[in-house]
Amino acid sequence: MRRVLAALAAVLVLLVGYATLDVFDVVPGVLTRDRPTPVPTATTPAPTGPAVTVPTVDAAAQPLPPASADAPIPAATGVARTVAAAVADPGLGGRPGVVVRDAFTGQTLYAKDADRARVPASTAKLLTALAVSTTLDTRATMATRVVQGATPQDLVLVAGGDTMLARGKGDPAAVEGRAGLADLAEQVAAALQPSGTTSVTLRLDTSYARGARWAPGWSQADVRAGFTGGVSMIGLAGQRAVPYKPAPRDPEAATAAAFVAALAKVGLTAKLAPESTWATPVPEGAGELALVESAPIGDVLALALGDSDNALTEGLARQAAVKAGSPATFAAAVAFVRKTVTDLGVDLSGVTLKDTCGLTSGQAIPPRVISDVLQRGADGSVPGMQDVVAQLPVAGLTGTLHDRFTTRTTHVVAGLARAKTGTLTGASAIAGTVIDADGRVLSYVVLADGLPGGVGTLEARAALDRFVARLATCGCR
Repeated sequence: MRRVLAALAAVLVLLVGYATLDVFDVVPGVLTRDRPTPVPTATTPAPTGPAVTVPTVDAAAQPLPPASADAPIPAATGVARTVAAAVADPGLGGRPGVVVRDAFTGQTLYAKDADRARVPASTAKLLTALAVSTTLDTRATMATRVVQGATPQDLVLVAGGDTMLARGKGDPAAVEGRAGLADLAEQVAAALQPSGTTSVTLRLDTSYARGARWAPGWSQADVRAGFTGGVSMIGLAGQRAVPYKPAPRDPEAATAAAFVAALAKVGLTAKLAPESTWATPVPEGAGELALVESAPIGDVLALALGDSDNALTEGLARQAAVKAGSPATFAAAVAFVRKTVTDLGVDLSGVTLKDTCGLTSGQAIPPRVISDVLQRGADGSVPGMQDVVAQLPVAGLTGTLHDRFTTRTTHVVAGLARAKTGTLTGASAIAGTVIDADGRVLSYVVLADGLPGGVGTLEARAALDRFVARLATCGCR
């Protein structure tokens, strides 16, 4: 209990700040996905390294040792002994692909079938996160603007990538809903007030990173069931796809209607221009009347990973690919991720990618590759990826891990491990970092595919949790 309390306190300090794939992990069955939970906004500077000091909330308890590069590195033989039973767990099919490394040095402490390509499920998003975080400025925001059209009565709402606009006022402490349409409408009203304009025509400019909404390998049955939304460059907060509550099939139209309502509240009557005109970009230099900004891209990326949101991940990948000079297509986004990750020194031999979120079937990645990608953040060698790892879901507390590590044998990990999860029928995965008993930070990847028919989603993820718990209690010297 003391260790759990200490870990919870540490998180409070540090967090200021399936037929088919993807992670929903709340309920067992053919299709599962994790229940979305809020991801804290990073309001403090990112740490300069992976070392953290873990405090205690109980004066009578012994504080946990600080995570430090000075802590002893576990012996490989000790790690092998410690994880042997967990690796052989029937819940993982008895033959998972595994890599455990020292996060500070990258030294491999344990590996099993690390080079055999396996189904990654949503852990494939880590490759996308590496590419996005090194291409886009993660501190930058996405702007949604209103500009003047051909006449003072013509307004254009310009999409800029933010798909989580609040209908009302924006919340400066939120990621989803940081920018608000009410704020945008108020700015427009103020700008038009001198002219006395009260009736306007509104159209959208959806030309930015405009491309196909659905990847070729995505099942429309899954879309209709709310297991993924489509890719767009504008949308509303609260309308991201969740199981059995699908996202709007036309988020642009939903946003336009919401903005018309927001304008009405400030005394402006707006008539929508035909949707057939929305692909036309506004002229360069068009006068800007209003602007609102999203949360920083790094926080949006953290939310996409934390909730394992396919559409949000694909949208960021598309924007990064466009910035890198690629067209706004799913294939181009995949090529962009492969090139960027390769350029950062990761050998992608054996990798098969068909999208950038892990939803399309037929994808395969060796555990070694995911470990190499994760290591770019765990050791701080790629600052953008370091921030990604620092904002991964926390065991027992946030994102796709909020309801995990709660059993007697795994609760010791609560607050001490971070991870990206992945689940589908017959496969389950986890990749992240954990602090061991000596205060050493370890990175780990476990990919289990080809699971026996008797192994369900909950059994597999419980086995993964037990593996991470073994690492957390390891001194292994």
